[in-house]
Order: sequence, then structure tokens, then C-alpha cells
Amino acid sequence: MAKILVVDDQRNMRTTLAMLLRGAEHQVEEAENGDVACERVAEEAFDLVLTDLKMGTTDGLAVLRKTREVSPLTEVIVMTAYGTIESAVDAMRLGAHDYIQKPFEEEELLMKVARAVRARKLAGQVSAMAAEFRERYHFENIIGRSGAIRDVLGRIVRIAPTDATVLITGESGTGKELVARAVHVNSLRSDKPFITINCAAISETLLESELFGHNRGAFTGAVASRKGLFEEANGGTFFFDEIAETAPSFQAKLLRAIQQGEIRRLGDNHTVQVDVRIIAATNRDLKTMIEEKSFREDLYYRLNVARFVLPPLRERREDIAPLTEHFLEKYGKKMRRHARLGDGVMEWLERYPFPGNIRELENLIEQGIALALDGEVQLDDIVSPEMRQGGEAQAAPRLLQDVVDRAESEAIMTVLREVDGNKEKAAEVLGLSSTTLWRKMKRLELSWP
Repeated sequence: MAKILVVDDQRNMRTTLAMLLRGAEHQVEEAENGDVACERVAEEAFDLVLTDLKMGTTDGLAVLRKTREVSPLTEVIVMTAYGTIESAVDAMRLGAHDYIQKPFEEEELLMKVARAVRARKLAGQVSAMAAEFRERYHFENIIGRSGAIRDVLGRIVRIAPTDATVLITGESGTGKELVARAVHVNSLRSDKPFITINCAAISETLLESELFGHNRGAFTGAVASRKGLFEEANGGTFFFDEIAETAPSFQAKLLRAIQQGEIRRLGDNHTVQVDVRIIAATNRDLKTMIEEKSFREDLYYRLNVARFVLPPLRERREDIAPLTEHFLEKYGKKMRRHARLGDGVMEWLERYPFPGNIRELENLIEQGIALALDGEVQLDDIVSPEMRQGGEAQAAPRLLQDVVDRAESEAIMTVLREVDGNKEKAAEVLGLSSTTLWRKMKRLELSWP
């Protein structure tokens, strides 16, 4: 049984829907127009709002926006009698769970309602567990409710207690270092050092000296012997960010350090034993680099024991809202300024492609709070004209086929992450043949790192 609000300005339709849903053992309330509906969702919690799209001055989209604002976990189904796919797509873009066109069969409506109620209950269970789960595993900075993020958190919990070497791939700004730190914090090495180095920021010679250390006189300027970061990290975890930026000659020495657990300082003939867990990250395609002979294949397989693939923000848009709330709170405290988003800002954020991913979103919110007047972040506070055009260009697709393609793409990529890229297993889970999956991935222009 679910608590449902039925919104329709036609009394006969509203009453019929309410009777049908009560017959399915749901608790049903009625609202005769959009204004009343907005008041009701602000006053009490509903599992589902079933609203007509075309209604007076406050239409179904306004009801949808208000519901998402005051009760993000409440699901919404919109009804339209006009057969306009554009309006339905707009509703889906704004966060509606589903839509249905009038006239419809009773079975079709009850099926869609049942799906929405199941989704609401699952979201409620996840939300109830979220605080305890994050506190227990120290996931305070890994924010999101998408299936991709839930998969990442689950893998961290399973992999962290082992000593397995970890490889994290994903575009810049997707949170690779946060995942690395979470793995360390939940490992048996959590009370030992977590050392991180950006391989792209240091030349090859300096990188060797930094990692392995050197003896006095090993090179010009080496006026004293020095321990390297590997020795400093002994017993703990070493995080190599942008591992793909290292030279093959350095990769050979790193491979030996991982396999043998020993290093050699520059200018020294003796080896030093080290016990370090390795986590590496990159935003590049290592398999392509192997083919180009710029990355060692043996090092790739040594690193790729436990794999995390972090999807870009544009592929998990349901995480944009909770991330935005997190950054509003974070920088509001930092700047001692309480701020909220103005009209239309969240809708624009959920359309924008975010080439800089989470890091870009964080920077936009920090900028917006700094510039906000009267505690309200407006679109002009965070968006340049060029960005505004980019966001509009990424608006939701206008054709039903585009909506289907997007849903198929998300489903395929989610399953691939669950089976670590094994396409045969993915095809089995999806109920497809391997050939059909290959054709779909080709048509949808999907690739696996």
C-alpha cells in the first residue's frame, strides 16, 4: 500500500482514478488543481503523485518541480491527453518517474503505479541506510544515489580489507582520489600513511628521486641522502595519480617495486624492502597506450587486479542534485553564508554536460555562493554565455527513440560495471545474445575502457 496524491482539474477523471487506486489498496488523496497539489505536497509526505499535465495556471510540470523541491524521494507520474511527446520528455527531464497518455487502460496505469511505488520504497530503504552506511565506512565525501555510485561503494567495502592492487579509471574530476582514500581508510592499513603523488606534475628524474630516494652525490644537487616516499609509505598505501603519464623506463622500476616489494635508492647498490599497497588512477585508455607501446602491458595487468570505473557526471545525472546540496552546505559553512538555488538553476545544472565533472560542479557552486545576493544563487552567478549555450545544446532529446536509446545506454553501462566489463556475462544479465549486445553498443557508440 502506498500514499498517493491524484491531481486533476476534471472531477470525473480525478474521482475515477482515486476509486481505481483505492481498489488496489492504496491510500489516496485528491487535489482539484495544481495550486492545491503544491500546498499538499509541502504539508505532508506522499509516496507517489499522479498528476495531469495540462491544468490552469499551475500545470503538472509546476507540481512536479514543487514535489522534487520539497520531497525528492516522492515519485511522480504525469498524465497527458494531448499526445505531445515533447511535454512528456520535459517531464522526464525534470525528474518524473514515468508518463502515461490518456485514454489508458486500467492495467497499464496500475502497472506504472506499482513500478513507481517499488522505486519509492527502494529509495527510502537506501536513504534510511545512507547515514549509518556512510558514517561506518567514512564515505562522507562520496556523494550520489545513482546505481553507479552504489556499485562503487559496495566494491570499496569488499575490496578495501584485502591487499589487492587497485586501478581506478575515469575522466578528470570524477573523484578518483576520493575512492582511493576510501579504500585506504577501510583497509587494515588505515592507521598507516596514505601517500599520494601526481605523476604528471613531476619530471621522470625527479619522480624517481621522490619515490625511491637517493644517496648523497647521486646527481647534481644531491647534497645529502634522502629517503623516498616509498619508504615513507611503508606499511600504508601509495596512490599514483595519472599513472599513464610515466615513462616506460620508470614503469619497469615501479613494476619491480610492486612485484618484489623492494626498491633501490638512486646511487645505491643495496635494495630496501617495503610493504606498500598500490592504488593507481588514470583518465586515459591504458589498453590503447599498450598498443602504442607507451605503457607496459605487464604493469597494466599487475595494477588491474581490482578495478573501479568511475562514470562521468553526464552519465549519472541523478547525482547532480545531491552533489549540489552537499556543495551548498560545504561552502555555505566555509563562507558563513547560507545560500539556495534560484529558479531554473537546478534544471540548467541537470542539462549541462559537465566536461569537468564533479570538480566543475563544485567550482560553480563555490562561485555561486560567493556572488549570491540575498542568499540566492542565480543562473548568471555561475553560468557564462558559452556555458549557457552548451547546457541548452544538451537539453533532453525530443524524440521517443532518443529517450529509449539513453535508457538502453545507461542499462548496458551499469551491467558492464557490475561484471567488470565481461561482455558475455553482461549479455546474459541483459537477456541478449552477445551479437545483439555488440550491435547495440556499436549503434549507441558505447565503449568499455
